Amino acid sequence: MKKQTSNTSIRRFRRYLSLGLALTISACTDTELLNPTPATAISGTNAFDTPDRILGLVNGIYKSVKSANFYGGNYFTYSEARGEEFINRTSNTFTAYEAWNQTLNSGSNFVAGFWAAGYAAINNANILIKGLVDNPTKVSATLTKQYTAEAKFLRALSYYSLVTLYARPYNENKGTSPGLPLRLQAETTTANNDLKRSTVAEIYTQILKDLDEAEADLPLNYSTALLNTTRAHRNTAIALKTRVYLNSGNWAKVIEEAKKIVSTTTPYSAATGVNHKLQNITEVFTTNYTSTESILSVPMTELDNVTGQSSFPYVFNANSEYNLNPSGIWGESEWKSTDARRTFARTASGVQFLTKYSKPSPFLDYLPIIRYSEVLLNYAEAAARTGDLATATNLLKAVRNRSDASYTFPTSAVDTQDALVNTILKERRIELLGEGFRSNDLLRNLMPLPAKSSSSNSAPTVLPSQSNYIFPLPNTEITTNKLLLN
Repeated sequence: MKKQTSNTSIRRFRRYLSLGLALTISACTDTELLNPTPATAISGTNAFDTPDRILGLVNGIYKSVKSANFYGGNYFTYSEARGEEFINRTSNTFTAYEAWNQTLNSGSNFVAGFWAAGYAAINNANILIKGLVDNPTKVSATLTKQYTAEAKFLRALSYYSLVTLYARPYNENKGTSPGLPLRLQAETTTANNDLKRSTVAEIYTQILKDLDEAEADLPLNYSTALLNTTRAHRNTAIALKTRVYLNSGNWAKVIEEAKKIVSTTTPYSAATGVNHKLQNITEVFTTNYTSTESILSVPMTELDNVTGQSSFPYVFNANSEYNLNPSGIWGESEWKSTDARRTFARTASGVQFLTKYSKPSPFLDYLPIIRYSEVLLNYAEAAARTGDLATATNLLKAVRNRSDASYTFPTSAVDTQDALVNTILKERRIELLGEGFRSNDLLRNLMPLPAKSSSSNSAPTVLPSQSNYIFPLPNTEITTNKLLLN
């Protein structure tokens, strides 16, 4: 791991623990009384001394996932910019123009920044997992299992996010392509920096192993809706597994996992754990960020919000750097004006801008990582691809009719397997617009990244055979990890 990533771990912990932790100082000698060590001055030797400090380290992993270069902002910005749903208006390289016009290179800021943010989160998880093993009596056995499970969940999420951007799609060759360095040790020095890449399949195997183990030890739920939305629980791990299996084309496992949290009949809901179900779509994005539809979200507060050019709401809405592409899903004729999701837009200068995240500066909208509607669409796609058209259609209708009760799909859109799969993929574009899914949906299906253009900007089609179909490995890693390209 790069020096920047590994050497900042303990400093990050200090920052995380200083936010709201009321720790006491115990002193035993006159010297200690005269020169006390602040309780928030955490080092590698005392980071696991108290339950509060350990909880701080757990929160620190979530904080690292919330980094501006990760799920706090830029993951959404760059993932959406690569697809065809938005038109760039500013040619600003600091707000994903290179991703939009498909010219990202190994020296691009985001290529390095996202890699570093992902591996920082992974290393923070590894440090917590090792620290809990090394300090078995500091918290209860129940909490040890839970915290370890949360760390494994967040490690899995981070690896999934990295492997789907920097490595060839799993479905291209069943994951035999080079993937990522698989770092599972806690690193506080650069001693183990040199590490070759594991295959894509090996990364997926580790992700699913982490998620299976997390599912077993995560709590069924927490005491508040806020914690159920912002901390991983059992159903969070299950929901992410449906995404991972979908990405690898394992339709049977998508269905198996989805059935754990999706009832057999409408209205669909989770019968155990957090009672996930669809909610009023407008409220999900405007007034009720902690509804049962929100399985995992990045919370924003005045203390730690992401603003400026790393903020997805700022770039795509407030600063008007990307408008909705009228030739993209926004122009889809079967997405009717009666659909509530059509209200997530404003018009300025004759074009539309996405307002799913509409709060003004300091941009305190929660950013969704997993919603229940995605799980239903994952399930629907897997069911359709395995020939269960009835189940797939019912799940599809549940998502569409939640937002447009009057809509009826044309018979031709759902009467054959191919037509139904295409309709579900189209529904994903509508339902998950602006949530970081489109470019990965193209890649997992080995579809080209479409060309897009406006009067002032254009971007070419990128075929699966081209090298820029995926993100390049960052120069910062190439120069510090001698085994990376072996």
